[in-house]
Amino acid sequence: VQLQACGGGLVQAGGSLRLSCAASGRTFSSYAVGWFRQAPGKEREFVAAISWSGGSTYYADSVRGRFTISRDNAKNTVYLQMNRLKPEDTAVYYCAATPNYSDYIVGLIFDYWGQGTLVTVSS
Repeated sequence: VQLQACGGGLVQAGGSLRLSCAASGRTFSSYAVGWFRQAPGKEREFVAAISWSGGSTYYADSVRGRFTISRDNAKNTVYLQMNRLKPEDTAVYYCAATPNYSDYIVGLIFDYWGQGTLVTVSS
């Protein structure tokens, strides 16, 4: 599967952005998908994940309550709605996917990665 992330940009603190991750491949609906981010000078960190069905989601503590992950399998797309953005959310955001026909998604290892999209939050 190939992944294409988009939707990044420059936004003021408190604002919102929606990232999209479009996938190729007819079996995308059987993949769990995650969002990760990497800020300058820092290691990549987990942000959110969603199961193949959309029935299970999981968030990092730093974004829980502000970010929402969702998916539209008919469109082979996963979204990350980011609200109440903070300067510390500034990073390159990556989407990743792995075959996983389960609603248990904690601690998954992701096999396929897209290119990143830059999110910059100004104070």
